[in-house]
Amino acid sequence: MTGAPRTDSPLPDPPLSDLPLRKQRDYRLLWSARTISITGSEVSKLAIPLTAVTLLAAGPAEMGILTAAASLPALLFGLQAGAIADRLSRHRPLMIACELVSAVAAVTVPVAWLLGVLTVPWLIVVALVIGTAGVTFRAANFPHLAAIVPENQRTSALAGFHASYSMASVAGPGLAGLLVQILTAPLAVLAESLSFLSSALLLRSIRTPEHAEPAPTRGMWRDIVEGLRTSTTIPTLRALLGAGVTINFFAMAYTAVHILYMVNTLGIPQGLIGVLIALSGAGGLLGAWATTRLAKRFGENRILLGSVLFFPLEILAVGLLNGALWWKLVVLATTGVLTGGIVVAFATCMGAITLRDSPTELRARVNATMTFAVQGVMALGGLAGGLLAEVLGLRPVIFICAAGIALSTAWIWASPLRSR
Repeated sequence: MTGAPRTDSPLPDPPLSDLPLRKQRDYRLLWSARTISITGSEVSKLAIPLTAVTLLAAGPAEMGILTAAASLPALLFGLQAGAIADRLSRHRPLMIACELVSAVAAVTVPVAWLLGVLTVPWLIVVALVIGTAGVTFRAANFPHLAAIVPENQRTSALAGFHASYSMASVAGPGLAGLLVQILTAPLAVLAESLSFLSSALLLRSIRTPEHAEPAPTRGMWRDIVEGLRTSTTIPTLRALLGAGVTINFFAMAYTAVHILYMVNTLGIPQGLIGVLIALSGAGGLLGAWATTRLAKRFGENRILLGSVLFFPLEILAVGLLNGALWWKLVVLATTGVLTGGIVVAFATCMGAITLRDSPTELRARVNATMTFAVQGVMALGGLAGGLLAEVLGLRPVIFICAAGIALSTAWIWASPLRSR
C-alpha cells in the first residue's frame, strides 16, 4: 500500500555558495587562524626590538639588521615559495608546518633569555626563520583560499582577511605594550609563539578536502620565470603589478618623511600621532565592510577604478595643510580614516582580480611575483624619500609623492579593467 510521501526526511544542505561566510565553518577557522597569528606578530613587532634595545644594548647597526631581517625573506625566497606552492596538491599541511616552525622559533626567545644566552644575532636568526615561514605560508594560503571559499565569495573572504590586518594594527600595539609591562619584553614574545600554535591547531581542524592539480615543473628557475612572464603578459595582471609597485614606492617615500613632517612642520604632538595611526586602522575595518557590499553591486573592477583616484588626495592634503592645531587634527583624522578604507578596498579587489585572472596552475607564482615586486620596492621608496628630503626639504617631497602615486591611476584606467 502506497502512502503519502514522508515529510520528516532531512532537507539537503544548501550549497556552500548560498551560505554567508560567517556561517561557513572552515572559512571561520581560516579567518580565526589568520587573525590570531597576525595579532601575535603585531605584539612581537614591539617586544623583539624592545628586547634588543633594553636588555641586549643593541646599537643602531644591529637594530637596522634586525629590522631588515623581518622583510628580507620576501626578497630572498618569495618567488621560490610561489613555485613550490604551485607544485602541491594540498596546501594546508605546508601552512600548518610553517606556523609550527614559527611557534618554535618564537619560543626560543624567552627560553634563551631565561637561560642567559640570548643575543642580538639570536634575535636576527629568529626574525629570519619566522619571516621565511611567513613568506611560504602566504604563498600556500593564496591558492588554498580557492579550495575553501566559493568563487562568488572570494572578494568578501579577502576583505575579511584585510579586516584582520586592520584590527591587529589597532589592537596589537596596545596589547604588546600591556604584555611588555606585565611580563617583560622577552616573555611577551610568548604571545606570538602561542598565536602561531593556535593558528596551526585551527588550520588542522579545517575539513574541506583539497584536490588541486599540481603544476608540471621544469625546474625552479623556469617555474619562477613562468610566473614572472604570466604576471607581465596578461594585461590585467600587468596593470595591477604596475599600479602596486608605483603606489608602494611613493607611499614608502612618503612614510619615510611624514612623521618628521607632522612633528617638525605641522607641530602635531607626538602623543597624538599614535591615535592618528590607529584611526587609519579603524578606517581599514570600515573599508573591509564597505568593499564586501560594494563589490556585489558594482564588481571589483569598478571599485579598483574608483579607489585608485583617491590615493594622492591624503598626501596632497597633508602637503597643503596649514592653520590651527585643531584644524590640522581634523584633516589628518578624516583623511587617515578614508585612506585606511581605500587601501583595504584596493588591496582586496587587487587580490580578488589576481585570483580570478591568474591561470589556476600559476596562482601561487603570480601572487608571489606580485608580493615580491610590491614589497621589494618599499625599501627603495623609503630610501629615496629620505635622500630627497635631505636635498629638497620635507614639503617638496610630500608633493612629489602625491604626484608620483597619482601615476598609478594611469596603470589601472588604461588597462582592460576599465572596459571589462
